[in-house]
This record gives sequence, C-alpha cells and structure tokens, in this order.
Amino acid sequence: MTNETEQQMPPKAEPQQEHAWLQQLVGEWTFEGEATMAPGQPPHRFKGTTRVRPLGGLWIMMEGHGQMPDGTPVTTMLTLGYDSQRKRFVGTWVDSLMTHMWVYDGALDAAGKVLTLDTEGPGMAGDGKTAKFREIIEVHNDEHHVLSSQTLGEDGAWHRFMTARYRRKL
Repeated sequence: MTNETEQQMPPKAEPQQEHAWLQQLVGEWTFEGEATMAPGQPPHRFKGTTRVRPLGGLWIMMEGHGQMPDGTPVTTMLTLGYDSQRKRFVGTWVDSLMTHMWVYDGALDAAGKVLTLDTEGPGMAGDGKTAKFREIIEVHNDEHHVLSSQTLGEDGAWHRFMTARYRRKL
C-alpha cells in the first residue's frame, strides 16, 4: 500500500463494550419455541439449531436451521453489529422462505441484558401492508438466551407472537 492509499482508508474500528456484548452469543445452540400466527389459533411448536460466528469482533453472523410447523425446512441468517457513530445496534435478517430483507435498529436496556431491535416488513395479515415489528434478545446467562418477536397492533400495543429459547450445545 502506498501512503496515499493509507490516507484514504478510514481508521480501523476498535471493538467497544457493545460489540463484546454480541460476542457472548457466539457458539453452537439448539432452540425450541412456539409461534402464534393468527389470533385464536393454537401456537405452533418448532425447534432447530443455530451457529453464531464472529466477524472481526465487530459483528456476529447467526445461521439457523429448523422446520416450519408444516415440516418445510427453513434456513435463517441474522447479522448483528453495533454502529459506534450512531450509538445503535444494527443488523439484518433473511431466510429461505421470503424475499424481504429485515433491517434492524436497536438498543440495549440499562441493565445490559435485553437487546431490543425494531424493524418494519410485511404484515402478518397477508394483505400486502407493512407492519412494525420488534425482536427482543434477552440473555439469561452464558448458556441460555431467549428471542421473542412482537408486532405493533392497530390498538397501539405490542403483541408477542413468537418465543424461542436457546440453549448452548455442550
């Protein structure tokens, strides 16, 4: 590299406390959960595995494999990082069953145990309208965390429709 090239490159990002928080999710996990996809319907149970890899100490990449209630296999990919300039957690979610890329923006609670990520995407009614969603990652300890999903209802309240409990593989 020439000095001119080096001067044009942005400085290398150094991991911060928020990046370290994400690193506790690195590893191999199993999960079990339930989702209610429509009011008045019983919850559907699901399970699977997830592998979370670090990317330079600044990001994590979470690849999940499981099955939908009807037996359809699904692969998911979540990326999460912390934008130190904006002071916000950022990320994306894609999966093998939809064409929408979910884009996250969020923050940790004051205790540093709960990460809340806000996003917007296709509503659950299937009518083509978008809706606001919230993904919440709650770390209980090094071996257990919970991911829950909520949607903002027409009543202005958040309604939980999915909960997944993750256990570290031994």
